[in-house]
Amino acid sequence: MLIKKVTWLELFYDLLFVAAVSKATHVLLHVEHGSISWEHMEKFIMIFIPIWWAWVGQTVYNNRFGQDSITHRIFMILQLFFVLIMTASLNIDFDAYYVSFFVGYIGLRGLTVVQYLLSAPKETAHKQETARFFGIYFWIGIVISSFSLFFDSWVRYLILYTGIAIDILVPLIGRKKLVITPIHTEHLLERFAQFTLILLGESVISMLSVLQSDHFTVSSIVFAALAFVLVIAIWWQYFENMEKRVDKSKQSAGQTIIYGHLFIYLSLSMLAASIQLLFLGQVDYIFVLCFTFASVFIYFLSVLLVFHQYRLSHLKPRLRVIFFLTGILCVLFILNIFVVVPPHLIVAEIMLFFLLFAKTTV
Repeated sequence: MLIKKVTWLELFYDLLFVAAVSKATHVLLHVEHGSISWEHMEKFIMIFIPIWWAWVGQTVYNNRFGQDSITHRIFMILQLFFVLIMTASLNIDFDAYYVSFFVGYIGLRGLTVVQYLLSAPKETAHKQETARFFGIYFWIGIVISSFSLFFDSWVRYLILYTGIAIDILVPLIGRKKLVITPIHTEHLLERFAQFTLILLGESVISMLSVLQSDHFTVSSIVFAALAFVLVIAIWWQYFENMEKRVDKSKQSAGQTIIYGHLFIYLSLSMLAASIQLLFLGQVDYIFVLCFTFASVFIYFLSVLLVFHQYRLSHLKPRLRVIFFLTGILCVLFILNIFVVVPPHLIVAEIMLFFLLFAKTTV
């Protein structure tokens, strides 16, 4: 398979999603009565999933059919405009900004589907069949979501997200067609790694917020330093595996990469929010402890799942290593439940876990 390079326009495309991810993460910082309400948790997920899927849709199209032609660039630039509309519409008050959010999201997805339809006649054999499959069946979710404009209240969102759910399920339903039209593995891994950097950037923003909120006291500097090492440990573990431990020549439908990274991204956003919540001390101890360790556990399992399929066979971690790391995380959580510890120590524990995670898997 030919080597496919990431283009500068793709990197610029990612840049506009930075603001969208930041807005989604900010929803988790709304604290009421010592916790994040279920309503805000749900809104975080409801905001995050369309962002992820809109980005994934164009990224996977680029991976299989993108040519960096003038026509392709025009489509990408048009999508950037819809990204701006969608990002500007991301708000806790969904009802007030629903129409503009809908226009931004559906505009993104619609342009991607049109690209599939235009690509189909230019391709042959299995690639033509795959392009036609996506060009036809992705419209189902878009049309269903469009009916949400005719309703109000919770019915509107039920219809919108039913359409999005069907949209997300289309590649899984058509997996047999995708296996015979494999992805460019190296390109797709690189693209998802680049988006991972965006999520790690949210943790850096959280560190800056900690330093600015406490005017550079000893406490804030120590906390930020621990959080900084934590982010470096995550970076080390993820990118060292990505760069040196995976088989980039492996041919597959890429669905483990695509869907597994949703949970990696969700957990990184949660972890970025946890850094601020721990330091500010406005959240109930048990809640922030559960929230923080849940984000770590989700990341841990998701990364193991994603890399397992693509890791070189002789470099796969043994089961006893995985059980050992899981046990450490569980022991730390249980100890912190029974013994109240300061936020600095919780961050230090997580930092050490990720350093150990990186050391044992890299």
